[in-house]
Amino acid sequence: MWTPGLGALPARFRQPRLLIVGCGDVGQRVARALQPRLRIIALTSSPERVPSLRVQGITPLLGNLDAPRSLARLAGLATHVLHLAPPPPTGWGDPRTVALGRALRLRSAPRAFVYGSTSGVYGDLQGAKAAETLGTAARTPRAFRRVSAEQAVRFLGRSSHANGLVRSIILRIPGIYAPDRAGGTPKERLLKGTPVLQTQDDVYSNHIHADDLARACIKALWRGKPQRIYNVNDDSALLMGDYFDLAADLYGLPRPPRVPRNTAQDQLPLMLLSFMSESRQMDNTRMKQELKLQLRYPTVATGLLSPPLF
Repeated sequence: MWTPGLGALPARFRQPRLLIVGCGDVGQRVARALQPRLRIIALTSSPERVPSLRVQGITPLLGNLDAPRSLARLAGLATHVLHLAPPPPTGWGDPRTVALGRALRLRSAPRAFVYGSTSGVYGDLQGAKAAETLGTAARTPRAFRRVSAEQAVRFLGRSSHANGLVRSIILRIPGIYAPDRAGGTPKERLLKGTPVLQTQDDVYSNHIHADDLARACIKALWRGKPQRIYNVNDDSALLMGDYFDLAADLYGLPRPPRVPRNTAQDQLPLMLLSFMSESRQMDNTRMKQELKLQLRYPTVATGLLSPPLF
């Protein structure tokens, strides 16, 4: 992981520096895995988060993606950037990622820029497999905002800088789960008895354990190919209802009731219905072959009861 050619710089700048933008649960897992080999810096818009980040050995830097002028200090700050912050909750674009890219281009840009996108950019494939070579077919405003962010990341990667081309990498991420993650298992929903679709109406869902996602982020920062997209998901191939049945059996809880699609809108939240309107299976071959990631939790059956790794 060590970067050659930094010997003439002061000691605090010779060590590779990772900037995490959106340092939530996954970002903190990445930080724990990399310390003390790297200096970890986290951009935060909340002064209240500063003490907790410092306790974790992370250097906090106040700035707001919605206030571009506050990002000027990011220029030339990091050798590697991990961008996990979501787009704004409304609109069709992602001005946050655009503002971040502009700030990073003001001076020497990072060697690697990894962006955490979503599998939703593929749209509805009616259960077919999605490889990274497939074009985007976003159907919701949320997915369109992610497509916009990906375009900004690609532009950053294509841009020329004093220190060469930025190696930008996009990770397309499905549902993230982990027993030690807030809301990271279906247990709460099972306890509420929230219905799922009957088998003939059901859709495929894709998953990745938060620890494996953190490891994929790290692999991408150093092994990801320039201007490359990677699906980051486990090997599970489950319909959504089967996933909740499996979780119920593992937790010793009743399986959720099944309902037909034509009555689901009367019983399910709009956000959940939106996820049930798209069905696809993600192909993770490129992740395994190029990033050399060996999943610790290859299926949700192995991960739902897992102890924390980092």
